[in-house]
Amino acid sequence: MTRRVVQFGTSRFLQAHADLFIHEAREAGQDVGPVAVVQTSGDATRAGRVAAFGAPGGYPVIIRGLEAGTPVERRVAVTSIDRGLSAAVDWDSVTALVIEEAEIVLSNTGDTGYAIAEADRGGGWREARPPASFPGKLTQLLHRRWLAGGRPLTVLPCELINRNGRVLQGLVLDLATEARLPEAFLAWLREGVVFTDTLVDRIVSEPLAPVGAVAEPYALWAIERRPGLVLPCEHPCLVLTDDLEPYERLKLHILNLGHTVLAEIWQREGRPAGETVREILADPAIRARLDALYRDEVVPGFAARGMGAEAKAYVAATLERFLNPYLDHRLADIAQNHAQKVERRIPAFLAWVAESGESPAAPTLRALAAAYGH
Repeated sequence: MTRRVVQFGTSRFLQAHADLFIHEAREAGQDVGPVAVVQTSGDATRAGRVAAFGAPGGYPVIIRGLEAGTPVERRVAVTSIDRGLSAAVDWDSVTALVIEEAEIVLSNTGDTGYAIAEADRGGGWREARPPASFPGKLTQLLHRRWLAGGRPLTVLPCELINRNGRVLQGLVLDLATEARLPEAFLAWLREGVVFTDTLVDRIVSEPLAPVGAVAEPYALWAIERRPGLVLPCEHPCLVLTDDLEPYERLKLHILNLGHTVLAEIWQREGRPAGETVREILADPAIRARLDALYRDEVVPGFAARGMGAEAKAYVAATLERFLNPYLDHRLADIAQNHAQKVERRIPAFLAWVAESGESPAAPTLRALAAAYGH
């Protein structure tokens, strides 16, 4: 039996991350995959992308950047995906795949992907074709898998949400409870389905049409160890860990926080529409502001939590990634869902630091949090 993966979300990020890792593992002889990609949004304008996922020659991923200071560029034809499906059009096929073949479910449904549609409340998800929201879709699919015998399943969410596995499991349990389903199903959701927290990290700067992406060399997929977990593959960029929090905090409150601060400057100060991270940091005044923020507010916050050395090293790596001469990472893209990103990256950081009992000065971060009502 193959290690079939069903992936919800067609994002360019997963194309250059998990899907690429699975491809490279298959090329190395591992019996993993293939991946079926499901478009969850129902956006008819992306029908060409959905169809292109099944192309026999795969799709291109271009890796460009600096590795140990040396410029690299390589092109990979990714062939781990064997089909693209639309939840709106192909729900019966999606359901059959999850019931009969899936060993692993991946998801990357965007910043609002966990929002539950009102139509899915109170058991509304049970007969919908398909349910309106991703949690509703997943609950229906898991219920039908359980009715068909309930083979174990690993769910690896890749959304940038803290404790994403636990959050998603909680949403599914809530929907199942609202529908007054048997306790045996709820027990299977807790014990037979392994919802694992994960952390993903790679800058994927631009899409290629109809499918493909340009990305930096740096990549990380940290997965928290759980009993019964089935990994999608073995890969140098995949880390299995007992504690995800250090990885989460460094990425969320250094790399992601830096992106959000730059997006805030870009929006509020009328910067050029197409400006990239590299271009905004070419402005010496803005580079100085970001350097000062990291030095005076972010690293001291990590130091209060006993992670000062790790934070300094991660800041240095992050700035090198921001300055990658081969990536055009547009601030307009980073600024999407900006208010939600501010909340997760800045007030959450200040609250985490405050738990240490110390209160390092953080005037810039506190002002930004206050501007969004925190």
